[in-house]
Amino acid sequence: MTEADLYTLYKGVYVPSYLHPPQSLKYYEEFTFRPDDIVIVTYPKSGTTWMQEIVPLIMSGGNPASVETLHNWDRVPWLEEHRACILNLERRPSPRIFATHFQYNMMPASYFKVKPKVIYVMRNPKDVFTSSFHYYGTTSFLVKPGPQSEFLHKFLNGKVMFGSWFDHVKGWLNAEDSECIMYISYEEMIMDLKDSVTRIALFLEKPLEAEVIEKIAERCLFKNMKQNKMSNYSAVPRDYMDQTKSEFLRKGIAGDWKNQLTVAEADYFDAVYKDKMKDVKYKFAWD
Repeated sequence: MTEADLYTLYKGVYVPSYLHPPQSLKYYEEFTFRPDDIVIVTYPKSGTTWMQEIVPLIMSGGNPASVETLHNWDRVPWLEEHRACILNLERRPSPRIFATHFQYNMMPASYFKVKPKVIYVMRNPKDVFTSSFHYYGTTSFLVKPGPQSEFLHKFLNGKVMFGSWFDHVKGWLNAEDSECIMYISYEEMIMDLKDSVTRIALFLEKPLEAEVIEKIAERCLFKNMKQNKMSNYSAVPRDYMDQTKSEFLRKGIAGDWKNQLTVAEADYFDAVYKDKMKDVKYKFAWD
């Protein structure tokens, strides 16, 4: 099936229609934030699931029940997805934790008024592409990636769900309310997860004892998180996501693009990246 069959064009970007029917997009637009809300913002395949594990553990002081009793999509729901409408998020006690894949200029009016805390996670776009290529092939609600070279052009041109990686990252890096935003990368978390957890906890004004940080970091190592049935998407029916083709939590490494892209594709990717990111001053962990 094609983009026309499976996607809705919303504010100029594709969103999967199955997950984002009109009523859920309306709910998102009208959503009322609280100042102490925590919003995890990512471009897809950049570490969302990882952060949906880390942040609840920090906020619960390391209590594992926070990630063992609720599926991550209910524990830290995507505000733009259809489930948000039925979870009574208005009744959740503060601080609430949410996720979104939307670009900065697509945030609802309440966000700009209230300015809740945001954790913005970035990842090397070549690895985002690699992870996306495997993921798109497993689902029934996304357009199949097709040949790698074809998907590469779609990805670089933003003709994939949630639009252009470049627009997403640049929009959030240029956010006017950046004092409320913590920027962190997938690569930093891989290099030193304990330090990353410590910094996230401080940003959330939830400083924790070294021993608790250690336990959270250990629990959130990719190999351990992958075993959590509430986080590994094993509960999703195979007709929606067939993990026999590729596991949702696949490798959890940095640099897997080297096993995926040809030399010519990597060079082309680099050329596009250099052009699109030429005005960005931010120092990325993968540069």
